[in-house]
Amino acid sequence: MKSSVLVWIGCLIISVSAVAQNETIIRANTDTTIVATDLGGIETFQSKSTLDPDKAALYAAVFPGLGQMYNKQYWKLPILYGGAIVIGHFIKYNNDFYNAFRNAYIAQTDGDDSTLNPFPQFSEEALQRNAERFKRNRDFMVIMGVVYYLVQIVDAHVSAHLIEFNINDDLALQPTYYPREEYFAQNVGMSLVFKLRK
Repeated sequence: MKSSVLVWIGCLIISVSAVAQNETIIRANTDTTIVATDLGGIETFQSKSTLDPDKAALYAAVFPGLGQMYNKQYWKLPILYGGAIVIGHFIKYNNDFYNAFRNAYIAQTDGDDSTLNPFPQFSEEALQRNAERFKRNRDFMVIMGVVYYLVQIVDAHVSAHLIEFNINDDLALQPTYYPREEYFAQNVGMSLVFKLRK
């Protein structure tokens, strides 16, 4: 048992040292990790990329859509502004009905005959319920607008990172299936293997 464990540990150390000899990992004082096969030709993300993800996020935060324009993803602008218009429409729609039902409830309950309820078919309780429902819907749409604003900032930041990501034949996806062996049911399984080829 002990010799078996020692053999496994020895194999692990040999494989780790073999991998470490092929690649050198250099950590810069920023959050960039560089993997280089030789020390002469090191390329960092900053030296290879023409886009700055932080600048894209800042532009998107200052003016929605500007980060996508900085990333040259102009096709996202109609989607971005179309979604913003839809959210804005529903905020206004729910706010208008909230104010209408609230004013109708006030007119119904103030005891003044000069103020008229524009919804005489609704009772006081129904007016109050409708006002609360439209207020809740309006508030939910405001929250959705804030989330939508934050998502477009994250989209600009992530897109600036990934827009120049190189996808070529050196990156392969290989599905693997392990068939069931006759006496060993625990060998049934599937895996998805990413292979990086040189």
